[in-house]
Amino acid sequence: MLRWLKGRGARTAEVADMQSRIDPDRWSALLAAYPFLAALDAAEREALRGRTAWLLASKTMNGAQGLELTDAMRLAIAAQAALPILHLDPTLYEGWNEIIVYPGGFAIPRSQVDDDGVTHEYVEEAAGEAWEGGPIVLSWSDASQHTDAFNVVIHEFAHKLDLHGGDADGMPSLHAHRELSPRLWRRVLEASYDSFVQMLERTESSIPSDVDPEGPDADVYYAALPLDPYAATDEAEFFAVSSEHFFTDPEPLAAALPQWFALLEQYYRQEPLRRLAADDADAPDKPVALDGADAARQAPQALPDGAAPAALPPA
Repeated sequence: MLRWLKGRGARTAEVADMQSRIDPDRWSALLAAYPFLAALDAAEREALRGRTAWLLASKTMNGAQGLELTDAMRLAIAAQAALPILHLDPTLYEGWNEIIVYPGGFAIPRSQVDDDGVTHEYVEEAAGEAWEGGPIVLSWSDASQHTDAFNVVIHEFAHKLDLHGGDADGMPSLHAHRELSPRLWRRVLEASYDSFVQMLERTESSIPSDVDPEGPDADVYYAALPLDPYAATDEAEFFAVSSEHFFTDPEPLAAALPQWFALLEQYYRQEPLRRLAADDADAPDKPVALDGADAARQAPQALPDGAAPAALPPA
């Protein structure tokens, strides 16, 4: 009980038991459904299976708004979350216990103080949220996507890595990375973030006046960017969005911001650009991915951490 209250990970025996209960056929189908997981080699797949078991044994995963989570859904979320810590200590995900999953996007009440000191309250539609010291909240309709660079699971778990290092500022803990100095990280992060903001500003200025910059007709202009425009929000979001693209669509990021990309390779101790390029060369015909509805239709088989649907905690 004390381990759970402190948000500590499961014991070795519990993780081993969970790993033995991951159905091999379901595991293979999951890897095939996500291109960035399908590219893993045999050793990486086995390591990912171990990290996935650690997450399933360590975190409670609950559905909200009547969503009933199946083993297939839990496995899909845990496997994506496990990828960033494939070669990192899983204790970086300690300090919190719960993953809450909504059927789709959910509303978050926000407040913002403008330059005149006036507080504006509004509701923001979100696909994911990572609370400091609290749960991760995900939209299943977004978490089940696997066809482009957008990945809400990796995004929110990158925020947890960031928060493990202190403030949400785009700088995760580097204690286990003697080769990476905080000064170097901060310098490359700030320069790369500023460079991306300038790219976004140039893109926005190139959009014709008769095109709504926030409408679908502007997507073709933003598509030329190496990252989703949301990365320009601040350095914390820049790290989280960069982490999404690093694992799922690394080539544009590597070409546009090579120093930042190299830093992410050192931090995550992975080479997704080489991995995905080799996978494309070896298997040009990708398997057909299962959609989220197919996964949701599988009969539920409760895991030890399964629980009744939970409501979103108050903000």
